[in-house]
Amino acid sequence: MQPADDTIFALSSGAGVAAVAVIRLSGPCAGDALRALTCGADLPQPRRLVLRRLREPQSGELIDEALVAWLPGPGTFTGEDMVELHCHGARAVIDAVLAALAGMKGLRAAQRGEFTRRALLAGRMDLLQVEGLADLLAAETAAQRRLALHALGGAAAQQVGRWREALIAVLALAEAAIDFIDEEDVADQALQQLPARLREVAAELAAAVDASRPAERLRDGVRVVIAGPPNVGKSSLLNWLAGRDIAIVSDTPGTTRDVLEARLDIDGIAVIISDTAGLRADAADDIERIGMRRAREVLREADIIIRMAAVDVPSRAELPAELTTEVIEVVNKADLDRSIPSRNDHVLAISIHDETGLDSLLQRLGEAVRARFGEAESALFARARQRQALRHALHALTEALECLQHGAPVELLAEHLRRAVR
Repeated sequence: MQPADDTIFALSSGAGVAAVAVIRLSGPCAGDALRALTCGADLPQPRRLVLRRLREPQSGELIDEALVAWLPGPGTFTGEDMVELHCHGARAVIDAVLAALAGMKGLRAAQRGEFTRRALLAGRMDLLQVEGLADLLAAETAAQRRLALHALGGAAAQQVGRWREALIAVLALAEAAIDFIDEEDVADQALQQLPARLREVAAELAAAVDASRPAERLRDGVRVVIAGPPNVGKSSLLNWLAGRDIAIVSDTPGTTRDVLEARLDIDGIAVIISDTAGLRADAADDIERIGMRRAREVLREADIIIRMAAVDVPSRAELPAELTTEVIEVVNKADLDRSIPSRNDHVLAISIHDETGLDSLLQRLGEAVRARFGEAESALFARARQRQALRHALHALTEALECLQHGAPVELLAEHLRRAVR
């Protein structure tokens, strides 16, 4: 890759007020920009933080006293010359430094993700590591952090590399069979080695595809849906779990008309809790009917369902028949009938009014989430794009195996193998 002609800069730390703000530069003019900000002072020793006074290049006005680092390429994040400015975090200081940089020839503000893009194009990172970095920066829970670090650390890319090398070796055997098609012994010997090797790689790809589904849920958030008839306390439970008032709570049936959501961290796993419209046979109006339809749609996408009833509401919500999702049965308003816990060991008795049984519900929910998705933290692939690529490769391998099984021309077999390699 040819080095970029322009030099980019951006605030790399958070945008809020802080003690320190880090501004990064990358490109051929990074060193010149640092000299201009420090009134022509020599560049410091590489990769050492030194104290410098930063001044506006045109007027010489003092902007800040900052720690600066000179990072010559190619051994940098982007593979280019880089500079880091560790300024004071005041908004006025940041704005003044960015304005001074913007006024220099050959410098411009970086576009979103451009530093990482340059790292990718320079070969400092691969696409899986870039996606892992994006997931790490967006991580809200410990599980998301661990999942992202697998990709960022290169484990996913190494596994893909092993599969690719194995398939290239198999492809070489297929091409040898083509080249020596007139020598039957050589061709047959080459083809006899293919099925076992292909099945081994195909089995590993299939396992990776299966593991990527729960891993994607872990990355995006496990879906937990609260369902039940009107007035059993679904909205009150959502508010308690979220620790704030998200849903309107009223004695009037059918208050919740749409799906309301809150993001939680349960046992280190990101969970999206959804409160839904009350499910009952007769809706009061068209709006409530739409709300119940949306509730059933959300239920079909749920990973775990909390089905709520209440002591003073005899009916229970009927869930869509095709669901195989884990269901946690809960009876609310246990303060009205203290005998509820002794009736059924599989039903959790809670009272949102006096906050009894809620810790047990949270514990049960955490156990369910951890049981279904805890092992997904070690998965190497957690994005839909990655799963689609694995599926394409697996499909190509399946067709290659069918070619072997049905005695198809070796040329067709080789083409399927090339698709899998790509």
